[in-house]
Amino acid sequence: MKIDVTTLAAAKAGTVELPDDVFGLEPRADILHRMVNYQLAKRQAGTHKTKGRSEIALTGKKFVKQKGSGGARHGDRKAPQFRGGGKAFGPVVRSHAFDLPKKVRALALKLALSSKVKSDNLVILEDTNVDAPKTKALKETFAKLGFKSALFIDGAEVNENFALAARNIPNIDVLPIQGINVYDILRREKLVLTKAAVESLEARFK
Repeated sequence: MKIDVTTLAAAKAGTVELPDDVFGLEPRADILHRMVNYQLAKRQAGTHKTKGRSEIALTGKKFVKQKGSGGARHGDRKAPQFRGGGKAFGPVVRSHAFDLPKKVRALALKLALSSKVKSDNLVILEDTNVDAPKTKALKETFAKLGFKSALFIDGAEVNENFALAARNIPNIDVLPIQGINVYDILRREKLVLTKAAVESLEARFK
């Protein structure tokens, strides 16, 4: 399919041919859902921890005699039912990550790209070159182009001035092509790819 290429000055800069096997698939919510869950689970720190009864700094002495007290047969104060005792079945430090086949992950990225094409939220930019890192000027440029919530994907190297100018604008993300991912694509309204990013994607999915 053909799509128009625009510049940061909102001028036309020709067209680009997008491969149908990457940008023309029918979106599948189930695959996208699995991929987003995979990404969010993988990035969880998993540093939650509570102390079990073996880690509590209390005496292990039996505090009530075995028979004759009229109460239950307790051992030590570290048992979970007592105040200050250990936590029963509390969280432990672990990884929340789970496996997802490589082919499913690749398909999810294609489906995310296709969903942006289908909803008419894909924009192809010629490049992201700006002369100076001026946030105010870039904000005005985005207003002209209608970018309120957008993910910008550049080539292997992101233009430094553009990245500096854009980083303080709310709901605007800038990533190199290596950082493209399903979650960031879906959480922003517009997906803005440079011509360099399109070429990299074509090479990646050949």
